[in-house]
Amino acid sequence: MGQKSKHVMGWSAVSGLLLAALLGAAPRRPADATSQVTVRLSEWKVELSEQTIAAGTVRFVVTNAGSIPHGFEVEGRGVEKEIETIQPGASDTVTLALKPGSYELYCPVGEDSHKKLGMETHLKVVGAKRWGASGYGGSKMGGSKRSETRESAASGETVQAIRVTGGGPVIQILPGPFPFPDSAAPILQQFGAEREGLESQVKIGPYSNNVTPIAGTFSFTAWDKGATRDSVDGVAEFTTQDQARWKLVLDRVQTKDVPHHPRFGGVIMGLYYHGNTGVHTPLVPTINSAVALWAFGHLYRNDVLVTDNAMVHVMLLSRTRRDGDFTLACWDCSKNNIEELQLQVLPGPGEPKLAAPGGFLFVNWEKSNSRQPTS
Repeated sequence: MGQKSKHVMGWSAVSGLLLAALLGAAPRRPADATSQVTVRLSEWKVELSEQTIAAGTVRFVVTNAGSIPHGFEVEGRGVEKEIETIQPGASDTVTLALKPGSYELYCPVGEDSHKKLGMETHLKVVGAKRWGASGYGGSKMGGSKRSETRESAASGETVQAIRVTGGGPVIQILPGPFPFPDSAAPILQQFGAEREGLESQVKIGPYSNNVTPIAGTFSFTAWDKGATRDSVDGVAEFTTQDQARWKLVLDRVQTKDVPHHPRFGGVIMGLYYHGNTGVHTPLVPTINSAVALWAFGHLYRNDVLVTDNAMVHVMLLSRTRRDGDFTLACWDCSKNNIEELQLQVLPGPGEPKLAAPGGFLFVNWEKSNSRQPTS
């Protein structure tokens, strides 16, 4: 064989080895090896170091990087394993044998209220090949359920909607001490930077038994289309204890974090939260809500525009106040009928306090109802 032929054959052999190395299967792990997925929990996200992993034994290293307790659950393909609670700054692990398929990873705290607030994502488990070590940047940062809701809404699928009408006695809640300070105290320890503001509201704040009967109406329709596409349309009119006439027009939701409600705003249906649930401020008894929304509103006082950017929070929730004197009747009110319509109005960012006690408006309709709108 000629020298040239030897060189050609030698180069072909080397080339073949290099090509095989470059085009061969993705790295395989030994059958008895354990993969690791790092999980970061915070308000209100579940972030994974990898979105796709090979089937087999998987060790999840879960860190709570948030300011309140969270938990971690893996569900799918016959697997359901939970770490009930991880304190802020702490870590825990769970090791599972996972078959190929899709698994739901979420925070189960607050009877899945944290999950509904966006703390949910998915892990894809594949066969022998191992693909997609995407790092935190590849995680569905806001929680996959909320993302899927947005995509479904964009594709024309049915979205959740609710029509709420205020009814029954109407009361204005005035500044005063919180009735359950001892119950709220251990929960306030978990709020980090917000703790100081919340503790001041325990002493003199809007969640009080200082109430007065007034008169007024409130009705609205809200659409849950995903955090940045939600919408609301409604009007509240009421006369406060100083005989001032107020009108609030709601036509757009607020989708950014608001003080003491650390989530992305908008409209959300069916939450179990407040009180001792670890979701939002503990300065409201534990409740179930049919709808909660955060919005900006056009606010008028005695027919004169006060602001086009009033900050508004609305809930249709389980009854917290008793008949007669309308004091807060329970620390855990989650089993009561959902009929209390709660409206809070604050001045817009950088604007002066409202001309009302405490600089805010807080009005409840005690016997309200909801239905699905006809269109």
